[in-house]
Formats: sequence, C-alpha cells, structure tokens
Amino acid sequence: MARKIGPERPKEPGGLEELRVRRVVGISEFKKNPMRVFVEAKGETFAVLNFNRPEFYIVPAPNYGALLDRIAELERAAMQAEGEERTRMGLSP
Repeated sequence: MARKIGPERPKEPGGLEELRVRRVVGISEFKKNPMRVFVEAKGETFAVLNFNRPEFYIVPAPNYGALLDRIAELERAAMQAEGEERTRMGLSP
C-alpha cells in the first residue's frame, strides 16, 4: 500500500519532502502489483522509491497531458516576450 507523505515530516537533506509528491511506494511493493498501486493512488502522481530514493514517477495520462500543455504555454510566452524585447530594442525578429 502506498504511503502518504504529510507536512509533519521533518526536513531531511535528500529526504522524501523534496519529491513534490504526496504519495510514495517502494519498488518491491510496486513490482508485486503495479496496477493495484496505481488504482490506490486515485489519479495522483506518485514516486517509486528504491533504497529510499526516487527511481521514477508514475504520472496519470491526464496529468501528463496537462503538464505538456503548460510547458508549451510557457515556451510560447517566452518566445513572445523575446520577440517583444527584440522589437523594443529595434532589432529585427
């Protein structure tokens, strides 16, 4: 069963609080029944740990799509800002 990480955990360098997820599972447990662990996560992204270090993250498809969309938005905004800055400085695009 995946564990939930709460804010009450003390901060440890390289510890679980740096994972940016609220749910983690050990790799041995994940390998036993990955689909069960995924279903128990109820749509949340979670980390799979190996020796208490993140080995990989499981990101549900809708979250992954939203992440890619957000990255594309940020890239477009950066390109637009760069073009505006070049125009402001009198440089050709």
